[in-house]
Amino acid sequence: MAEVIFNKLEKVYSNGFKAVHGIDLKIAEGEFMVIVGPSGCAKSTTLRMLAGLETISGGEVRIGEKIVNNLAPKERGIAMVFQNYALYPHMTVRENLAFGLKLSKMPKAQIEAQVNEAAKILELDELLDRLPRQLSGGQAQRVAVGRAIVKKPDVFLFDEPLSNLDAKLRASMRIRISDLHKQLKKSGKPATTVYVTHDQTEAMTMGDRICVMKLGHIMQVDTPDNLYHKPKNMFVAGFIGAPEMNIRSCKLVDKEGRLNLSIGDEFMPLCDSLHQKLTGHESEEVFYGIRPEFVSVSDNPFEQGGCSGEMVRVENMGHEFFVYLKVANYELTARIPSDEAKPMIDKGLNRKVYFKFDMDKCHIFDAKTEQNLSL
Repeated sequence: MAEVIFNKLEKVYSNGFKAVHGIDLKIAEGEFMVIVGPSGCAKSTTLRMLAGLETISGGEVRIGEKIVNNLAPKERGIAMVFQNYALYPHMTVRENLAFGLKLSKMPKAQIEAQVNEAAKILELDELLDRLPRQLSGGQAQRVAVGRAIVKKPDVFLFDEPLSNLDAKLRASMRIRISDLHKQLKKSGKPATTVYVTHDQTEAMTMGDRICVMKLGHIMQVDTPDNLYHKPKNMFVAGFIGAPEMNIRSCKLVDKEGRLNLSIGDEFMPLCDSLHQKLTGHESEEVFYGIRPEFVSVSDNPFEQGGCSGEMVRVENMGHEFFVYLKVANYELTARIPSDEAKPMIDKGLNRKVYFKFDMDKCHIFDAKTEQNLSL
């Protein structure tokens, strides 16, 4: 069993700076867990504590049945893939793959079998006699992943492994690493994976679950779908999704027994479910959050519940347009399919248009605690 458990895990540096604040996290056997967050959120520090490359200031780390706080990295049953590949420049691909196994005094025949197996999985057969300088970025990254696989570890650790690759290669490596995880899991081999990245596309497409971190705290741990549609707080809502969620401050106003969002000088009524959840919050300062794809825009006023703004800017993404509306003292982003947006855009910018939210998809956040009140 190779589940990974962080119990009140802390990291405090010698100058007193606290990087990780007593976090709790349980990663199940065979799970692909992605840790994501902006630069400086301590995601790499957390991974390095799990790997044994960083000392632990408080709490404990368990891998399977073992508490590994004081174990050397080689005794933890882990294999790590780094951002800069960390290949030995004077060794061929074959020697790079075999190096860790040689150190562990494994019989030669077994080393060869495991190296060939890893090379086959990652399509490295034809590269085995090349040196790292003769490899492209994508090939070097595959060798780094291969070196982790040959060790047959209990837990795979990835520290931003794709950030040095170009966009196209990143997409294909993303699929390759995901497929590899599924393949290992299917064949009954240990496949618990902890993957650190700042790229939310990687997080959303690869993770069974995602752990979102901010300044050494865990903000939410959930499936990609729940993070997107049910963010627990304003930080997660704004961090996950591109273009990012429109999050703007407003007041909840009661009009004829129905709560409304005050947007500029206008009002947008809440749907039944939001109205029920937010009863008792009348006249409070809140933030509303709505994803750009749930903002409808029209040349004509909506029958009910619409507001108006000025269309100030558009971005053509090919299959869709991002339309920016100036409303009150801020801008709202709407995401509109090309066929729908073109007739509006052809009439010109800097004019009044009307917009409406899909209220079932709208989130309301407490202004003080930033927690999602609409869950």
